[in-house]
This record gives sequence, structure tokens and C-alpha cells, in this order.
Amino acid sequence: MNRKDANSELDWRVGILDLTSGEPTPFGSPEIRAAETAAASRALGVTWRKNLGLPNRRLEASLENRARLASEIRLCRPRWLFAPYWVDAHPDHLAATELIEAARFWSKLTKTDLSGEPWHPQRVFHYYCVHLKQHPQPAFVVDISEEWPAKQQALACFQSQFVTGREAVSPSFLEQLELEARWWGKTIGVKYGEPIACREPIGLAGLEQLI
Repeated sequence: MNRKDANSELDWRVGILDLTSGEPTPFGSPEIRAAETAAASRALGVTWRKNLGLPNRRLEASLENRARLASEIRLCRPRWLFAPYWVDAHPDHLAATELIEAARFWSKLTKTDLSGEPWHPQRVFHYYCVHLKQHPQPAFVVDISEEWPAKQQALACFQSQFVTGREAVSPSFLEQLELEARWWGKTIGVKYGEPIACREPIGLAGLEQLI
């Protein structure tokens, strides 16, 4: 996915690396999930998406998995990495974050048999997908008002995960996500917002960058 900033010459390229297939789930299958993922990628405009093929429900931050992910980081050379928030009830989310942070460190190593050349992403940012009832304390909130329709469309592609079997729930899961995005938008004076956490300090070139 490419995003050009209207106020600059920035051209941001975004890719998604899925660690697992996400299956099994109660109402999905590998075939259903693959089709949903492809549809969501089209909705977002993502042109690079890959799956590392690690086992769902059994994800581990093992040395072998760390090496595989570090090699991908060295080959893709991203400026930033995005990982789940580090406090969660979902074991795979916790393992994913531990794995991503360890692979980020390994990706800069020399004298190694990892693929690609040494590379160290500047930051790991954390998005909220927690299964705990807690109030997030983000490092910052991003205005996603323009991007919300695409995000909403992408989320709706995952019917087997977010819709099927939840028809009696009100508000629906997708409605809850919109309510949350509206609430975070309100905190910064926009329509929709996305909270992001970070373990490291975030620097600003000047206060004029604040909204």
C-alpha cells in the first residue's frame, strides 16, 4: 500500500507479514481465511503481503522462528515494525510481540547466516488487539478519518472471524470497533482515531507537528 502525504513528497510503502494462517477458528477454514485475507488486502490497497507459515495457537518466540523473521526483516528493510500490544490475554499475541522485538534485534547482526544484509528498524510500534478489559494508554493517536472507510471494508472481509456466529451480539464486533475509533478520534478532535503504543520515546522535530 502506498500513501502519499499531501503536504510533502513522502511516499510510504506498507506491507503485511502474517506470522500464521489464523486457523483453525470456529467458523473458518484455511481456504476461507485465505480468500478473506486476499479481499482485505485489496480493500487496503496492499501490494506486498506474505505469510511466514508459523503454527496458529502454538506460536513461539523460538530461536528458529526468530531467525526466519529476522531474515524477512533484512530482506524487506522496513523503517518501522508494528506488533500487538505487549499486555494481552492471547498467548499468540504475546508470543508475536516477543518474536518481533527479538527478530528486530537479530536483524542487525553481522557474522551470521541470516539472509540479506544487516538492518535495524528504527521503531516498533504497538497496536491494540487486547483480550483484556483495560483502558489503553497510547503514546499517540493517529487521525485515520480518511482511511477509516478502507479499514472498515477490510475488517468486513473477515466474515468468518468477526460476523459468523455473532449475529445475536449487539452492538456487533464491527460496530464496537467503529465506536472505539470514533472515541479515539474525539480525543484528538477528529472523526476517527487509532491509538498506538511504543516502549521507546517518540521524538518531534517541532511542536508544529502536533494536531
